[in-house]
Amino acid sequence: MATTVTKTAHPFDKTRLEALLTRRFFYAPAFDIYQGVAGLYDYGPPGSSLQANIISEWRKHFIVEEGMLEIDTTILTPAPVFETSGHVARFADWMVKDAKTGDVLRADHLVKNVFEARLAGDKEARGLAAQPKEDDKDKKQKKRKDKALKTAAVQLSDEVVAEYERILAQLDNYSGPELGQLCRDYKIMNPDTGNEVSEPQQFNLMFTTSIGPTGQHPGYLRPETAQGHFVNFQRLLEFNNGRVPFASAQIGRSFRNEISPRAGLLRVREFTMAEIEHFVDPDDKRHERFADVRDVELSLLDRDTQSAGSTAPRRMTVGAAVDAGVIANETLGYFVARIYQFLTKVGINPSRLRFRQHMANEMAHYATDCWDAEIENSTGWTECVGCADRAAYDLTVHSKRTGVPLVVREALKDPIITEKEVAEFNKKVLGKTFGRDAGVIQEVVNSLPEEGLIKLKGELAQGSATIVSPDGREFKLAPEILTIERQTLKQSIREFTPNVIEPSFGLGRILYTLLEHSFWSREQDVDRGVLSLPTLVAPTKVLIVPLSVRKFDDLVREVSNKFRKGGVFSRVDDSNQSIGKRYARNDELGTPFGVTLDFASIQNRTMTLRERDTTEQLIGSIDEVVAVVTDLVNGTIDWPAACTRLPRYTGTQNVD
Repeated sequence: MATTVTKTAHPFDKTRLEALLTRRFFYAPAFDIYQGVAGLYDYGPPGSSLQANIISEWRKHFIVEEGMLEIDTTILTPAPVFETSGHVARFADWMVKDAKTGDVLRADHLVKNVFEARLAGDKEARGLAAQPKEDDKDKKQKKRKDKALKTAAVQLSDEVVAEYERILAQLDNYSGPELGQLCRDYKIMNPDTGNEVSEPQQFNLMFTTSIGPTGQHPGYLRPETAQGHFVNFQRLLEFNNGRVPFASAQIGRSFRNEISPRAGLLRVREFTMAEIEHFVDPDDKRHERFADVRDVELSLLDRDTQSAGSTAPRRMTVGAAVDAGVIANETLGYFVARIYQFLTKVGINPSRLRFRQHMANEMAHYATDCWDAEIENSTGWTECVGCADRAAYDLTVHSKRTGVPLVVREALKDPIITEKEVAEFNKKVLGKTFGRDAGVIQEVVNSLPEEGLIKLKGELAQGSATIVSPDGREFKLAPEILTIERQTLKQSIREFTPNVIEPSFGLGRILYTLLEHSFWSREQDVDRGVLSLPTLVAPTKVLIVPLSVRKFDDLVREVSNKFRKGGVFSRVDDSNQSIGKRYARNDELGTPFGVTLDFASIQNRTMTLRERDTTEQLIGSIDEVVAVVTDLVNGTIDWPAACTRLPRYTGTQNVD
């Protein structure tokens, strides 16, 4: 019987993981032979397949299961769109410059990295200080310890440690000037040079471009896909028969001119996003399927906890969080739960996943509430998904800029009867009297509340009334120009601007953190890593390993065709290496299953089946093994169930 090897793994080693990802070409710096540009990466065959499988599952989990409307909008965007949305004015990060070299650093990352390095040094110093005193004879060891305590490992006071931790817990809430004050107060320098840094300045993250041969249309590469949804809202609403709620979804490239992209796929300048815009009635943010996720338990780090200087999340069900007002409404809570289900389904470790609520100062200009799905990795906690309640901001500003009504018109079952003051102009007299100012006068009067109209009505009854325009000009109106009467109105149509709940996924970040969470090494083979990718997203599902190259060509072709017809993606490794080395090499690629064809396969029509993580092997007829693998890949059975369908392989077969 094959030896069972469990994941009592060698401690995680990021250097080995990065070496594996580079060597097996999951991804690599783009234009490397030209020395490259930071923040740009190319995906190789396994990385491309892994991303495609994650996207495929995303489409099933959200677009198919939720009945969303999928769209694909342009990357190039005219400048007025982002001027209207607020991105030109507000889509920026705070940066500082090295006072001597001019190197640019992102201010909040600089503070975070320096504080975390100091806390790590403090932890090391406390560990060294706690060691028993050396024998007087071992003076060299004592000297090394003393040197460590004086250099990299510096012990801080308990008060300073608490202060650093409090600041880190609230760092996302600091403004640019406040980050500059932190740099001064705590003597934060550029860690690469030891030089002082400048005061923080805002840097807009969008790439500018021009459209047309003469550059007559300034534009941007989109930093998100969202605006394509909003400018097409009326078309989407019509496609959905004029009804809300509904959701549109899009997967595509976005671009952000990051200040200092230094963390691989976690901070890049070109990346793939998957975004959803769920349009909902602002007066009814319930979700019809909320009961399905009410009992999903999450780790929630709310803004009050962060404001208190803590980063300890609390465990709550989604239902309890919505009931208590921790999460603003059912629809927002529903998508937070669905995000959790998706991330854990593709292989993210749930114990290393939390949802952090945005603090007031970091909230996007359009959001009323926002939760980030943060995944822990070797660099700390990284935002991989944002889930925001954008209210009615986007549709409102685009409608105001273009004059196109981006609204829902809903027929009321029971008409609403109201009485109100109604202003009516004699437009012929108004235009003749005031000329070009006629429009201004109408806007001022029509914007008055009920109380203002009643007051104006009283003044007109006295012979005339005076109104004041926004720029301070006064206009005297006579009763022959304006009349105000109380009328009974019947409202059969309700008109409103929908609110938007937006889940936004950074697929590259999800992919990288999944690779970290999946990577381990067997204690007896530390140099070779294993990627325990779920079968659902693994680039290759099954490896076909013939004992030798030419003698098994017909059988390899037959087995490959059977897998192909079953919709199972397979690869053949017919290299001259041993079978064990071929399996180990494909463990690095995350291939969950392998089948071996040997001389017994020719004579007995059998083949063995190997599972990646345990290295357990089963045996059966070729058709039986193909059927079991197909069910494993489709998710209808798991490995323990497979072990009940096929016998264990003992290592020998009878061959005449």
